[in-house]
Amino acid sequence: MAEPRYTAEQVDAAVAALTEGGERFAHAQEIVTHAAPGLQRILAEALQEGGFFDGAHEAEIARVARLGDEAERLGALRLLVAEESRLGMLVGVAVGLELAAELRRHADDPEGGTSP
Repeated sequence: MAEPRYTAEQVDAAVAALTEGGERFAHAQEIVTHAAPGLQRILAEALQEGGFFDGAHEAEIARVARLGDEAERLGALRLLVAEESRLGMLVGVAVGLELAAELRRHADDPEGGTSP
Protein backbone atom coordinates (compact mmCIF):
# COMPACT_ATOMS: atom_id res chain seq x y z
CA MET A 1 0.00 0.00 0.00
CA ALA A 2 1.38 3.42 -0.96
CA GLU A 3 2.04 5.96 1.75
CA PRO A 4 -0.42 8.85 1.74
CA ARG A 5 0.68 12.15 0.19
CA TYR A 6 -0.31 15.41 1.86
CA THR A 7 -1.04 18.81 0.37
CA ALA A 8 0.41 22.01 1.80
CA GLU A 9 -3.09 22.92 2.99
CA GLN A 10 -3.44 19.60 4.87
CA VAL A 11 -0.07 20.10 6.53
CA ASP A 12 -0.95 23.68 7.49
CA ALA A 13 -4.25 22.52 9.01
CA ALA A 14 -2.52 19.74 10.95
CA VAL A 15 0.12 22.12 12.31
CA ALA A 16 -2.64 24.54 13.34
CA ALA A 17 -4.47 21.71 15.13
CA LEU A 18 -1.29 20.84 17.05
CA THR A 19 -1.18 24.34 18.53
CA GLU A 20 -4.30 23.42 20.49
CA GLY A 21 -2.09 21.15 22.62
CA GLY A 22 -3.80 19.88 25.72
CA GLU A 23 -4.03 16.15 26.26
CA ARG A 24 -3.38 15.28 22.64
CA PHE A 25 0.37 15.02 23.32
CA ALA A 26 0.17 12.71 26.34
CA HIS A 27 0.27 9.47 24.32
CA ALA A 28 2.90 10.86 21.96
CA GLN A 29 5.07 11.78 24.96
CA GLU A 30 4.72 8.23 26.32
CA ILE A 31 5.81 6.79 22.98
CA VAL A 32 8.76 9.15 22.63
CA THR A 33 9.89 8.58 26.23
CA HIS A 34 9.84 4.83 25.65
CA ALA A 35 11.60 5.06 22.30
CA ALA A 36 14.04 7.88 23.23
CA PRO A 37 17.29 5.86 23.18
CA GLY A 38 16.58 4.38 19.76
CA LEU A 39 15.26 7.67 18.38
CA GLN A 40 18.34 9.49 19.65
CA ARG A 41 20.57 7.03 17.82
CA ILE A 42 18.55 7.39 14.61
CA LEU A 43 18.67 11.19 14.85
CA ALA A 44 22.43 11.19 15.41
CA GLU A 45 22.94 8.85 12.44
CA ALA A 46 20.70 10.97 10.19
CA LEU A 47 22.54 14.16 11.15
CA GLN A 48 25.91 12.49 10.61
CA GLU A 49 24.92 10.97 7.26
CA GLY A 50 23.49 14.31 6.15
CA GLY A 51 26.85 15.95 6.79
CA PHE A 52 25.42 18.29 9.40
CA PHE A 53 28.22 17.62 11.87
CA ASP A 54 31.15 17.58 9.49
CA GLY A 55 34.30 19.67 9.40
CA ALA A 56 32.40 22.89 8.73
CA HIS A 57 30.42 22.39 11.93
CA GLU A 58 33.57 21.78 13.95
CA ALA A 59 35.23 24.81 12.36
CA GLU A 60 32.26 27.00 13.34
CA ILE A 61 32.44 25.78 16.94
CA ALA A 62 36.16 26.59 17.01
CA ARG A 63 35.55 30.03 15.44
CA VAL A 64 32.90 30.91 18.01
CA ALA A 65 35.09 29.70 20.88
CA ARG A 66 37.93 31.98 19.75
CA LEU A 67 35.88 35.15 19.53
CA GLY A 68 37.56 37.67 21.85
CA ASP A 69 34.60 39.86 22.59
CA GLU A 70 32.37 38.18 25.17
CA ALA A 71 29.13 39.73 23.86
CA GLU A 72 29.98 38.69 20.30
CA ARG A 73 30.91 35.18 21.46
CA LEU A 74 27.66 34.82 23.42
CA GLY A 75 25.61 36.04 20.44
CA ALA A 76 27.38 33.66 18.07
CA LEU A 77 26.95 30.79 20.53
CA ARG A 78 23.24 31.51 20.91
CA LEU A 79 22.86 31.55 17.13
CA LEU A 80 24.77 28.28 16.76
CA VAL A 81 22.66 26.56 19.43
CA ALA A 82 19.44 27.88 17.86
CA GLU A 83 20.46 26.68 14.40
CA GLU A 84 21.41 23.25 15.72
CA SER A 85 18.12 23.04 17.61
CA ARG A 86 16.13 23.89 14.48
CA LEU A 87 18.09 21.39 12.45
CA GLY A 88 17.59 18.67 15.06
CA MET A 89 13.89 19.47 15.17
CA LEU A 90 13.51 19.27 11.40
CA VAL A 91 15.36 15.96 11.15
CA GLY A 92 13.43 14.76 14.21
CA VAL A 93 10.13 15.56 12.52
CA ALA A 94 11.21 13.57 9.47
CA VAL A 95 12.12 10.64 11.73
CA GLY A 96 8.77 11.03 13.50
CA LEU A 97 6.86 10.95 10.24
CA GLU A 98 8.62 7.76 9.24
CA LEU A 99 8.02 6.27 12.70
CA ALA A 100 4.31 7.04 12.33
CA ALA A 101 4.28 5.42 8.89
CA GLU A 102 6.03 2.34 10.28
CA LEU A 103 3.52 2.12 13.14
CA ARG A 104 0.65 2.34 10.62
CA ARG A 105 2.22 -0.44 8.54
CA HIS A 106 2.67 -2.55 11.68
CA ALA A 107 -0.95 -1.94 12.73
CA ASP A 108 -2.12 -3.00 9.27
CA ASP A 109 -0.11 -6.25 9.46
CA PRO A 110 -1.62 -8.67 12.00
CA GLU A 111 1.53 -10.81 11.77
CA GLY A 112 3.56 -7.92 13.17
CA GLY A 113 6.03 -7.69 10.29
CA THR A 114 7.28 -4.49 8.78
CA SER A 115 7.17 -3.41 5.19
CA PRO A 116 10.18 -2.00 3.36
